[in-house]
Amino acid sequence: MMEKNPQFDDIRPYYQEEIPAAMQRIAHSEVFPLLASFVYPDTPIEEVRQRVKSFQNTHDFQHDTMRQVNEQIIRRSISEFTCTGIERLDPKRNYLFVSNHRDIMLDSSLLQYSFVLNGFDTTEITFGANLMTHPVVIDVGKANKMFRVERPGGNLKDFYKSSLHLSEYIRYTILQKKQSVWIAQRNGRTKNGIDMTDQGIIKMFCLSEPRDKIKALASLHIVPVSVSYEWESCDVLKALELYESQYTRYTKKPGEDLNSILTGILQYKGRVHFELCPPISVAELSAFESQTNNEYHKSVARLIDDRINTAYRLYPNNYIAHDLLYGNTKYSGMYTEQQYNAFVRHMQRLDRYDTCDLDRLRELFIGIYSNPIDNKLRIRS
Repeated sequence: MMEKNPQFDDIRPYYQEEIPAAMQRIAHSEVFPLLASFVYPDTPIEEVRQRVKSFQNTHDFQHDTMRQVNEQIIRRSISEFTCTGIERLDPKRNYLFVSNHRDIMLDSSLLQYSFVLNGFDTTEITFGANLMTHPVVIDVGKANKMFRVERPGGNLKDFYKSSLHLSEYIRYTILQKKQSVWIAQRNGRTKNGIDMTDQGIIKMFCLSEPRDKIKALASLHIVPVSVSYEWESCDVLKALELYESQYTRYTKKPGEDLNSILTGILQYKGRVHFELCPPISVAELSAFESQTNNEYHKSVARLIDDRINTAYRLYPNNYIAHDLLYGNTKYSGMYTEQQYNAFVRHMQRLDRYDTCDLDRLRELFIGIYSNPIDNKLRIRS
């Protein structure tokens, strides 16, 4: 067993010996009946309670309860779930999976589910400190290999220290703990359908290996992950947030993150596809060696974006939205009249927000679905 490093006690997931106590707390929490009824709907609650209390390690928790969580989500809200590209991975190697981010919980959770199904070890997962508030969320998260990430603050010195700490933990996890890591390509979910990697994320990766920028990233074995939802998770909520951000000063409301998590889980998503893109190679990174650090971070971010947007799977809704946005029938061959009408009916949910400029709100909503097409066109041009 690897020696523990107290340097990371403030952000790390639970050690294995901490799992049994966490399971006890979860099993006796006030929200347990609600959770149990969702995850194990046909099992008496006391039987579920004993089952959860019996878990002694993360592996058993993930392969039983978390697997069941994902299967319930797929059964109730996803018509088809697919994941390709796993064959590109070496089971003996640890990776840094950099993913576009469309849903707070499902982007990472469904990927872990795919690893479980294919016999791969699961990854550690970044989890925003703003979400780690309720004791049960903390216990479930840290028992599920999630580690705490602080949101950027106003103090530049503190932000640098936090970024360096995170960078060191990611490197320590991959190179010494021999665990892969999942992280979103940017801080917060993509709200407008434009998946772009924040170059600040790439800079953060490099902070813990400042002497050699090529080695800093090559040793992490970066794998871009492209996540596509037929019906965008929290699409109405995202359009409202975009609208509010344009016309007022947007401030996150109490309980908003929890509402987004629950909406993402329960909302119908249709077909969902994950693609593990080709890993970023040493040769690709070395091609940027003559660049300044800032140029290098931009180039690597663009490389990840090209992988993600190329692999992004377009659905009829994307083509419908593009035609609606531009007022033409350019992509009419990519959808049926029935699919068109279903999208328009779905968009009518916006009509209840009649204190907004509904035309602008609809345009923002349509952009969530149409922008992935333009993302692909930009790569080809």
